[in-house]
Amino acid sequence: MKSIDLFSIATSGVNASSKLLQTTSNNIANINTEGYVRERTTFANNALGGVGQSTTERVINVFAQNQLRRDITQVGELQAFSDKTTQLDNLLANEANSIAAGLSDFFASLQTAATDPTNLASRESVLARGESLLQRMGSISDFMSAKEEELNLEFTSELVRTNNLIKNIGELNKAIIVAKGSNPREEPSALLNERDKAINELAELMSIDVRESTNNNGAVMVNLSSGESLVMENGSFNVFELGSDADLDFKQLRLATSFNGDKQNTSINIKESELGGTLGGLFRFRDEVLGTVQRDMGQLALAFADAVNSQNKMGMDLDLQLGGNIFTLPTFQGLNYEGTPDNLPVTGRITEGAGNELTDADYKITVDAVDAAGLPTSVTVEMLNGDGTPKKDASGNNIAYNGLTVGAGFNELPGGIEIEFEAASGYSSGDEFLLQPTKNAASLIGTATDRPEDLAFASPIRVEPNQANLGDATVRSHVVTNTEVGAEASAFNGSGGIHSVAESPSATVGAPAQVLFTSASSFQVLDNASPPNVITNVTGVTDYNNLLAQAQANGSSPAWPAEFSALDDYPGYDFSLQGEPVAGDSFSVSYNTNGTSDNTNAVELAKLQQEALVQLSSNSANGERTLHDAYASLVGKVGEEAATADISLQAADAMRVQSQTWFDSVSGVNLDEEAANLVRYQQSYAAAARILSTAQEVFDTILSAAR
Repeated sequence: MKSIDLFSIATSGVNASSKLLQTTSNNIANINTEGYVRERTTFANNALGGVGQSTTERVINVFAQNQLRRDITQVGELQAFSDKTTQLDNLLANEANSIAAGLSDFFASLQTAATDPTNLASRESVLARGESLLQRMGSISDFMSAKEEELNLEFTSELVRTNNLIKNIGELNKAIIVAKGSNPREEPSALLNERDKAINELAELMSIDVRESTNNNGAVMVNLSSGESLVMENGSFNVFELGSDADLDFKQLRLATSFNGDKQNTSINIKESELGGTLGGLFRFRDEVLGTVQRDMGQLALAFADAVNSQNKMGMDLDLQLGGNIFTLPTFQGLNYEGTPDNLPVTGRITEGAGNELTDADYKITVDAVDAAGLPTSVTVEMLNGDGTPKKDASGNNIAYNGLTVGAGFNELPGGIEIEFEAASGYSSGDEFLLQPTKNAASLIGTATDRPEDLAFASPIRVEPNQANLGDATVRSHVVTNTEVGAEASAFNGSGGIHSVAESPSATVGAPAQVLFTSASSFQVLDNASPPNVITNVTGVTDYNNLLAQAQANGSSPAWPAEFSALDDYPGYDFSLQGEPVAGDSFSVSYNTNGTSDNTNAVELAKLQQEALVQLSSNSANGERTLHDAYASLVGKVGEEAATADISLQAADAMRVQSQTWFDSVSGVNLDEEAANLVRYQQSYAAAARILSTAQEVFDTILSAAR
């Protein structure tokens, strides 16, 4: 049996207890140090007696650490999304900014003016309420534009922070590998804690996965949860950058490859919807809330302004002229995609009278073919969401229109817009343009007049029965649907009358000016010549609704003139009767000269409040909504998003607190436990020292005995 060396045993015991005291003291000293993980020292047995080699390591539960990181990411995303959405919700909920109140005020002023259509004060109130409504719409649109700029600044700031963290993690990886190689039995705890802290900060910004190196050298690999590498185990790393395509204000996230900080030419587009964390929350707010509300507000504003303009044109103003525009609608410049020369402009505008066809979609225009002069002859139109993804129809298919023919001037496209290729030449097949008709439109609509006289409250026609009529038929209603002058699109000549024979698109008859019944079931349509010409004869009449439309559909001997039918909506007016006429009864149609007290069109303008004017979506089968319903839907969506985000944030924060508690219970410093360890290790140190003094006494006794 080998003898036992008390000196060696005692010395190892003293050193071991001293090491334990150092570890415990270090834990206690760092209890308030952010990111500190408590350490534990363990010892191996020594076959020759005493304490073997010590190993100091951090106490880490990898599962608790990963769960905490996931919860940090979730809270970061929801916090950013909730904060931004709540700001927008508060703006829309403010009564001072309420578009609903502005709409109600405008239509209430119209109803008041309709009671006395010649009252200039009432007319001025209509214009003032309209301008106030535009200001409300514009202020909300401007706020959202400012939010978009603010988001871009935040993207830049957060990406600088992200890239610095990625670089720091890569450098710490290298330092840890060196430290572990120099002393395998001692963990570089300070470096590991610093790296974990940086990784947690990165997890707050985006969703990441962290894996230990298979070489067991202390390095970690950090990837996005979607799979893209950020930090490799050798310390090399990739960095993020912001890019844009056609819309320079719409920032896109890209991952640029980099090795040891040397940036390469390759980059990968990152799906912002899968990013997570604070950055993911900001991108999610932009794509799901801000961009949608911007376009919905623009769509609402354009639908309102176009509807008022269109209806005002159906009337006669206080100067006895056909009505014109009350509001000015903006044009919008096409944005050139990368690869399309910047000197090739495309301009868009809203098709007059088609505001109810307009959707919240952006438009991608691709030139399919050009002529010999380099002007487009055919294009493909794709409808996009605000985030650039394709719009879907009810069947889930992309909404696209292929092979649309285009030419000089403005060309009408599906969805209520028109485009014009302005350059004289130079376009090529494959050129691509982005049109955003609704994004900022709410702040670009203005007033076209400040004259209350320009409000066209009267109908431009009057329909009167002949005083000699013997039947009981009376005029039930008349309608004006087209007052366009200049292209012979309507029967109005723009000079306070309707087409005579000389002005008519037909060379033989003028505009319909009289309906003469030859029996209760037949009538003639006559023009305004003297004597009048017969435009057409209609037989087999069973009702007296829309008599001119019946004449166009069923007139014979002579038939309704082909020149009239070739026009979209001629003559642009019609009327219906109630009761029953007899042979010889007639009803004349004429311009409403001196009809300033008429409020027919003012009533129609007021009815717009209840009409479905706003397209529900890019799929027209889904129908339309009133202006109030559209705004209520917009506000309700933002409010719902804000409320849902707040509830989700509270739940996520509760989970984060639970994960933090779990992690701290394993890796955090417990003062009670460390105090108990301190007493225990102090006693073991004293006991080991006592062994050492005993060994000295024994040695001295042996020496004394040998003398």
